[in-house]
Amino acid sequence: MVQSKVQGKGARPRVRDAGELGWDESLYEAKSDGARDGEGGPPAEPRGQGPADGSGGSGSGAGRPRRRRRVLRWSATVLSVVILGTAGAGYLYYQHLNANLRKDDLNIGDAKDRAAASKPNAAGQTPLNILLLGSDARDTKENQQLGGAKDTFGTAPRADVQILLHVSADRTNMSVVSMPRDTLLAIPKCTDSKGHVYPASAQWITNDSLGRGGPGCSVATWEKLTGIHIDHFIMVDFSGVVSMADAIGGVPVCVDKNIYSHTSSGHGSGLKLRAGTTYVKGTQALQWLRTRYGFEDGSDIARTKAQHQYMSAMVRELRANATLSNPDKLRKLAETATQALTVDKGLGTVAKLYDLSTELKKVPTDRITMTTMPYVYAGERVVPKPGDADQLFRLVREDIALDGKDTGKKPTAKATATAAPTDSDDKIAVQVQNGTSTSTLAPVGGRASTVAQLLAGMGFTEARADASTVLSEDKTVIRYPSADLKGDAERVAKVLGIPASSVVKSTDVSGVTLVVGADWRSGTAYKAPKADDKTPESANILNGATKQCMTVDPHYTW
Repeated sequence: MVQSKVQGKGARPRVRDAGELGWDESLYEAKSDGARDGEGGPPAEPRGQGPADGSGGSGSGAGRPRRRRRVLRWSATVLSVVILGTAGAGYLYYQHLNANLRKDDLNIGDAKDRAAASKPNAAGQTPLNILLLGSDARDTKENQQLGGAKDTFGTAPRADVQILLHVSADRTNMSVVSMPRDTLLAIPKCTDSKGHVYPASAQWITNDSLGRGGPGCSVATWEKLTGIHIDHFIMVDFSGVVSMADAIGGVPVCVDKNIYSHTSSGHGSGLKLRAGTTYVKGTQALQWLRTRYGFEDGSDIARTKAQHQYMSAMVRELRANATLSNPDKLRKLAETATQALTVDKGLGTVAKLYDLSTELKKVPTDRITMTTMPYVYAGERVVPKPGDADQLFRLVREDIALDGKDTGKKPTAKATATAAPTDSDDKIAVQVQNGTSTSTLAPVGGRASTVAQLLAGMGFTEARADASTVLSEDKTVIRYPSADLKGDAERVAKVLGIPASSVVKSTDVSGVTLVVGADWRSGTAYKAPKADDKTPESANILNGATKQCMTVDPHYTW
């Protein structure tokens, strides 16, 4: 691979502690004013070089077999998987690409903590959930150079880009959910391949999950937060972003005025572009994805929007760019992409990546919806926004399109068989908690006791109120910790008239736990609220077919 030349290797003064905010913004001395240069992609291989299997092939296009053309069309799908899985289909050809792929475990949290597998719909189709990770690892000379660090070689990597890609069961739409890197949340216990145990943390910055044993811990963290079963992960590091941007020949991005991400104190990515659209590649593409100082309010949220713009543009470029018909460029793209990827073992061969790409390419660009996890500030960091974040995750779990364009004609999910209770009603222990507090309303006093007494009157004599705990839950929910208590939880729900969708597995409880939510602040008869399947406004949705320009902070223009 042709390495991109990077000037201005600024040093981070020290290793950033987990408790500190922000990405290392070491200065890049950009040598371009933003115009698309003439470097193009990596050099083409000599004409007349035969296929890897020795099947021949001459410098004449007329003499190349049709099979090779099909294979070269497939090459584009490898890169597509990394950023949103689009592009064409074809046939497995270069067996040696398998050896390029790095593999790691999918989930290294406790098996009992795994989210339930996605349910197939009535047609037997199953959704796909893929976690895309951008690693800031300084584990090679090139990654250290690109990261602008001199004293962090070999330190634990961080997942500075985390994006959940959900492909609907019927492959008609795709949901993309980004999580700000400075989100504080619970990270579960993780055990790496050497048996080293990383203890659970009740509240920690999310990008540190990658350094606790690998990408499998990031997967476990997402599953714990969202309840969404993740099928695969795909991870790319600094050098991977650079090499792939080079291979494809550039990605069009847009700013509303000239930008130079640089401060007098040495902060900034070094991105320097003229107003309007620029094709970024190589180091400049990495600068775009890392820029915080200069976009909008300088927050990590603004950086996430810039990453969305980059991915949307990459999707459109892959589908419309005529240069992808160039056989040598496509061959180089396939080589570069597989060298850049780390995947779970379930995606550890080119054939499996090809199978995945054939599913991803079915989704039209205008049905790709990009969002950011709803959040609220907690000091200088953020936490998932109560209610809105849960709503977004529920829509993804239930395979409901975030763009609101579902016609209602989709096959209905098959009803899940209920589990049998472990004992009679009077032997089922139920803890009742008060979750009636909201951002605008104080909790209803004694609500847990009222509902516990109601249950006791219905025969659940082991129901007990937990007066020491006051929570905030938009909807009433019944949680259970393990499969053997599922039937008990469902029995309580049935008696109270609570829908089965509100019975969820959770390792945050030690037994069947009923949380009386804000939708049941009074009365003894529960009435399920009308289903609201709208994407929260705080998710800031962006359609994958929409072209937009990033707003530049006037302090960073030139």
